Amino acid sequence: MATKRQNSPPYDQNNRYKRRLLRTLKVTLDYPLRFQPKFRQYIWGGRRLGTELGKPIDAEGVFAESWEVVDHGDDQSVVANGPLAGKTLGELVRRHGEQLFGSHQATEQFPLLFKFLDANTDLSIQVHPDDAQAALLDPPDLGKTEAWVIMDAEPGARMFVGLKANVDRDTLRQAIEQNQLIDHMHIIEPKAGDCVFIRAQTVHALGKGLLVAEIQQSSNTTYRLFDWNRTDAAGNSRPLHIQQSLETIDFAQGPVLLQTPIAVAPSVERLVECDKFVLDRLCLTEAGASGGDDRFHILSVLNGAVTVEHPAGEFELGKGETMLLPAASSAVTLVPRCPSTLLDMYLP
Repeated sequence: MATKRQNSPPYDQNNRYKRRLLRTLKVTLDYPLRFQPKFRQYIWGGRRLGTELGKPIDAEGVFAESWEVVDHGDDQSVVANGPLAGKTLGELVRRHGEQLFGSHQATEQFPLLFKFLDANTDLSIQVHPDDAQAALLDPPDLGKTEAWVIMDAEPGARMFVGLKANVDRDTLRQAIEQNQLIDHMHIIEPKAGDCVFIRAQTVHALGKGLLVAEIQQSSNTTYRLFDWNRTDAAGNSRPLHIQQSLETIDFAQGPVLLQTPIAVAPSVERLVECDKFVLDRLCLTEAGASGGDDRFHILSVLNGAVTVEHPAGEFELGKGETMLLPAASSAVTLVPRCPSTLLDMYLP
């Protein structure tokens, strides 16, 4: 006669644990990840994220930003494809950091944020802290060094990038008090394809009429110096942060100039290389490649369309679409369906 086993865990509890363990062991990041975009409706936004980039924005309202890859507190990219669909980028960082980061040491959050911006009106004149300054905030944050690639610029569109030479703290404070800050800003009228590198502690703003791709540190700390004296529909002004800004600005930096692309391989230009990220531009008329080098890559199409060939299958990527290749992913072949321009972003 069989005897009942004693002291064994309840069947359901024991098997649920085993199933979770097996799922964890079987998960691999060896495939390109697509994410659901997260939209931001700020006062300066427009409609071009939908009309030009094909984003599924609402039928009404203004949409300023589409966050394509983000892991910052409650702001999370959600995987849209494959066996990890429904998982957040933060979950991947915590559970599969080695596969995601490869040769780079895994961190508590994904270090980069990539987004598109539609500047239908001028953005506020602003500045972001560096890592040391942001670490003192409650809660702590990363600093924000960023780079912009201009996708489209309407005639006369401007960027405000750095202070003019020899503008010191007292001069800037007085200019703010006299509503003359713009007179002390370095201004550029960009064209499509231009790139600007904005280090943390640099005063800057995008101007009206620009469609932009931006790679930055994963931070959302912004201090406003000037917001064009505008109000929202309810007549409210957005808050300014004059004292925090003056304490944050690097007054020794001066004007910011356009980046000079450097050819680093056939069809590949290096736009930015700094201690926070590397930004390459791929101009493809024939097949190119990315990944397979034990680091993650963020790939985004600025113009055209490509077929991404990977051992797991083929993936179509069109204008305004983005994917993340984990470090554990095999290399991909990028086959342009027409002359196509992509950004390739990764850690140095």
